[in-house]
Amino acid sequence: MDKETRELKVTAIENGTVIDHIPANNVFKVIRILNLENNNHQVLFGDNLDSEKYGKKGIIKVSNTFFAPDEINKIALVAPTATLIVIRNFKVVEKTKVEVPDEIIKIVKCFNPGCITNHENITTRFKVIDKAEMKLKCHYCEKSIARNNIIFA
Repeated sequence: MDKETRELKVTAIENGTVIDHIPANNVFKVIRILNLENNNHQVLFGDNLDSEKYGKKGIIKVSNTFFAPDEINKIALVAPTATLIVIRNFKVVEKTKVEVPDEIIKIVKCFNPGCITNHENITTRFKVIDKAEMKLKCHYCEKSIARNNIIFA
């Protein structure tokens, strides 16, 4: 069987965003943090797809949806290898790799129950201390948070 026979083509989207190169097994995390299960537009996804560059990858296509900077930062925390592809009129108009920012504001909760951000109306702020391992440090209580303990606000 040749390669063309083995591939299943997914309908192109007219307008929207494709999130490509998501690490395998992180597709559902991205869907959850972006609240895509409640999106009223078409959402297509695949996980554990063959990738020459990464071995395995995931992809999400969302029609008529374009992500805000806070949402892109969430994607970067969960899928730092992801590429965002903006589609308009069936054409790629923008293609960018997500970047883990140096500072995360508002989108992550501090897991420390004693942190002031969990008792007062204060916007959370974290410094990214290790982008490869995804470790954050709370600006207020100085507790470090590892990738597994990140809770999105």
